Amino acid sequence: MSSDQPDQRKQRGKIDRTVSFPVPAESIEMPDSYAITLNELKQRIGRERLRVVLASNSAMVLLYWEIGQHILNKQQGEGWGARVIDRLAHDLRLAFPDMKGFSPRNLKYMRSFASTWTDQEIVQAVLAQLTWYHNIALLEKLSDREERLWYAQQTLEYGWSRNILAMQIESRAIARQGKAQNNFTATLPPLDSDMASQVFKDPYLFDFLGTDAPRREKELEQGLMDHIQKFLLELGQGFAFVGRQVHLELGEQDFYLDLLFYHLKLRRYVVIELKAREFTPGDGAQLGMYMTAVNRLLAHPDDQPALGLLLVRKKNQILVEYALGNSSQPISVAEWETQLTRSLPEDLQASLPSIAEIEAELQGDMEPDDE
Repeated sequence: MSSDQPDQRKQRGKIDRTVSFPVPAESIEMPDSYAITLNELKQRIGRERLRVVLASNSAMVLLYWEIGQHILNKQQGEGWGARVIDRLAHDLRLAFPDMKGFSPRNLKYMRSFASTWTDQEIVQAVLAQLTWYHNIALLEKLSDREERLWYAQQTLEYGWSRNILAMQIESRAIARQGKAQNNFTATLPPLDSDMASQVFKDPYLFDFLGTDAPRREKELEQGLMDHIQKFLLELGQGFAFVGRQVHLELGEQDFYLDLLFYHLKLRRYVVIELKAREFTPGDGAQLGMYMTAVNRLLAHPDDQPALGLLLVRKKNQILVEYALGNSSQPISVAEWETQLTRSLPEDLQASLPSIAEIEAELQGDMEPDDE
């Protein structure tokens, strides 16, 4: 496949290798099939124009995909290069001056979009339901097709904005989702087990706390409450905050549940215990006791049994497996981190801030609020 060299493109003013004012090539210089293709695209755009003007996002994304297919076919079959795309962008803008999106840069995105997604059914069912800016983010930030599709489906299901999508990609959500160690297969019906497993991840990323990790549970809890919106985002869709340090009187003794949530989709309470240390076998027993109390005293008759999530600084997988092996309560154990240097690729690790660059947001001198 041939392509135009940069120095073949016409420019205004002085020539600079790094900066230029490109000028579209003359129509007479275009391939013989160019005029026919331009006319076909004009007719296609004209037919879709009303729906696009009416803000039909699906129609617009499908239109962009079809334009990308045209460009891709001509590029592969006839060697269309940058000059032809520049001219095409110029002519489409002249033909449809009230429509945006026909810059050379965006036409190249359309070509890349069509090259990445060759199955029109996937484009219609998933990608056309997202904005064009979401699709550009998927193209720019990911190279694996299956990962792109996973993030696209998650965006569609949970309504992520473009910024949230970018954040989820950067935090490697796909590598953490459903990875928490648990005993759900032994304590829940198969369907419930599968659904509950996907709710929890490992590790949890609390980067909003700063890179200097809290050393006490009180500090960790306060930090999560100070950033409750970001904490809920990290937990995932469906979590509703119920309370912190929820007081429980049991056997004439006082206990306090660190965090209590309700999952709207699973129809269950979720009890979260925070540890700023390594997992110990007794942690699961204590959490199970709290879950029993929630099931007996707080849960509605229509609610499903509570889930437990134990967030620890570090865990030994074999120790967790044996500690949860005989438990009748559905408990998940996951680590929490303030940066994902273990999980991120090497090329992304270098871009993470160092401890010297970010000050810790927690000072450790704030007491939990009374409920």
